[in-house]
Amino acid sequence: MSTSVKKVYGYLAEFETPSQLWKACEKCRDAGFKKWDAFSSFPVHGLDKAMGCKKSILSYIVFFGGLMGFITGTSLAYITQVEIYPTIVQAKPANIFTIPAFFPIMFELTILFSGFTTLFALLALMGLPRLNHPLFASKQFKRATDDGLFIAIEARDPKFSPEGTKAFLAEIGGTSIELVEDDEK
Repeated sequence: MSTSVKKVYGYLAEFETPSQLWKACEKCRDAGFKKWDAFSSFPVHGLDKAMGCKKSILSYIVFFGGLMGFITGTSLAYITQVEIYPTIVQAKPANIFTIPAFFPIMFELTILFSGFTTLFALLALMGLPRLNHPLFASKQFKRATDDGLFIAIEARDPKFSPEGTKAFLAEIGGTSIELVEDDEK
């Protein structure tokens, strides 16, 4: 006989209007919570500022991925066309000054490496692939793609306490506050 152990994921609270959600996000940020998120079925402009989100490092990672593609394309074209097997076409020199001929491969590999870097870095930064998220077990969270506005504060947040966090969510206007559990096997 196996028993499943329930691990607390956190609290989920619903908000009535986008402005209430926006103000609640400011209060969560000001209270010092770090592991929390807001969910809405439509864009709420300025919500990222209200949450205190910083600029993502993804652009820097993609820049270096593109730079690696550029260096790979340049090296591939130069080494194969100038060093290993010089191709002389219509008495044109086979040296570094024939670089305009290398532009297509340099461009294509820059774009290709940038695209792959974007995909894999984004998956890594978001912690994916995760086949199931604990919030999907919540009955009220199903409305997050329809008309629901939610804030979820995770139990792994340093400021999380079972009673204190629930009271905090009620204090900032949250309704239908639900304890979300994560099934661990």
